[in-house]
Amino acid sequence: MKIAHLVPTLHPDAPEIGLVDLAGAAQDTGMEFVVIALASTSETSQVSALQRLGVPVSELGLGPWDPRAVGRTAQLIRDQRVQLVHTHLPPADVVGAAAALRNRLPAVSTLHRIENLPADRIDRFKRTAKILARQRFMARTIAISQVQREWYRGLSGAGSAQNLVVVPNGVTDPGPVDPAERQRRRSALGVGDGEVLAVSTAPMRRDQGHELLLEALESLPDGLRLVVALAGDGPLRPWLESRVDASDDLTERVRFVHRHQEPTALLGAADLVLHTARSGAAPTALLRAMAAGVPAVATRVGGVPEIVTADTGVLVALHPAAIADALVALTEDGARRELLGTAARERFLAEYEAIGWARRLHELYQEVLTPGRADLGEPQPS
Repeated sequence: MKIAHLVPTLHPDAPEIGLVDLAGAAQDTGMEFVVIALASTSETSQVSALQRLGVPVSELGLGPWDPRAVGRTAQLIRDQRVQLVHTHLPPADVVGAAAALRNRLPAVSTLHRIENLPADRIDRFKRTAKILARQRFMARTIAISQVQREWYRGLSGAGSAQNLVVVPNGVTDPGPVDPAERQRRRSALGVGDGEVLAVSTAPMRRDQGHELLLEALESLPDGLRLVVALAGDGPLRPWLESRVDASDDLTERVRFVHRHQEPTALLGAADLVLHTARSGAAPTALLRAMAAGVPAVATRVGGVPEIVTADTGVLVALHPAAIADALVALTEDGARRELLGTAARERFLAEYEAIGWARRLHELYQEVLTPGRADLGEPQPS
């Protein structure tokens, strides 16, 4: 089974789709992947990772709405003898649907966001057009959480359920933590014996709630043995760095990880993971925390409560005081952190490991490709 995954870009700061995790697991399920990115990127970590797994990667070097994209994509999937096109995010949805149609191939699309921001008339028109296009040209639309499914149904009407399915994402199992590597990373961050390390790997963008986190950290009691590492990069990083530099309390407690260091590599050194985003369908950062056996303090938004439960972490309101209270409680209770982390790891293995994700997608692809189950351009009921 040969599948083409089409994305707007493979830049590491783009919304995380998890193609590297999926490609690593796909080989065990009889699938072969081709990845096509509409734009090129100078940050080639994802491109290199896919190529190391033997996945052909093509970057078209085009803008998101370049009219040449359809023809080039159609030619690539024809040359690669692809059987099904899987698109991610709106620019790729449009191009992928048209390219698949040219080759008389079925296509499926994954939703990656929940967007509840107020929309003007033009935005509502565009959103309606995308929904109608999915219903007409996509054999399946994939939601990654139940909350996202209900959100999409609310936008598109009850009739959209005929080709709307839920397939939760997964991530690669990182395996056991090397104690020596864990200690090395903690020492590099200046984490002393007996101190608790909390890590945030969220991209530094406005919707990720870093300002709530910093306000919560400033309110923590003196003497609390908690160090916070902010990993990742994004447009807000300069502001966050200046915000921390302007506060003695934050300067003492907060560490910035080098912008080119892989954020998830820190999870093996962490005691807690912080996720203070204002929205999210099913944040991959929380799946990676579960995989590492690290409990999370996360805001109760979107699909987050489907991942973080009372057994695996602490859900909090979008308020600095609530975040601070949870941090104090878990920093001072090592036994509880250990119980939550163990349960998080067990739940990851049962529900979110990448091989299980690949198998669920394989079943969906097989259903679409089975003759009589999903005719081109006419979505069929699940």
